[in-house]
Amino acid sequence: MNLIEEIAGEICKILLPIEDKVYFGNSMSEVAVCTLSSMKLLDEITNSSLMSKINIAGRLLSENKGIETLVRHVISNEKIHVIILCGKDAAGHKAGHSLLCLHQNGMDKDGRIIGSQSPDPVLSLTNNEVTRFQNQIRIVDKIGETNISNLKLEITNQIQ
Repeated sequence: MNLIEEIAGEICKILLPIEDKVYFGNSMSEVAVCTLSSMKLLDEITNSSLMSKINIAGRLLSENKGIETLVRHVISNEKIHVIILCGKDAAGHKAGHSLLCLHQNGMDKDGRIIGSQSPDPVLSLTNNEVTRFQNQIRIVDKIGETNISNLKLEITNQIQ
């Protein structure tokens, strides 16, 4: 990332602070739901009976800090084995695409997600954290799906 991008990012944090939105459901569930940039979908899910079937629901907006937070959270909770990745991917950041690339390809020696088309897919994760994520988690790619009825069926199918 160049200096101008870093400055723009810092200004954005001040002018448009984005709080983390994470909701906890059934702590015994092995299913997590990530709605990417679809905030309305996240609200629909968290205000529905689905929360009794999923461990955690949240969003993912960035291809770097957001992915780091998601990976560290799920590997710290050994109950979680499935992430249903749904909602609309943020056009500029493509965080969902980068998460899929990380899971499939890992990262290079500089922390860059291999195969990512995002503008700044550089992580501060360790190789051990990435390997644990790859081994512990199965990602169900439903990027683009914003219909809660279709997601209810998918979540029910994932519960063992």
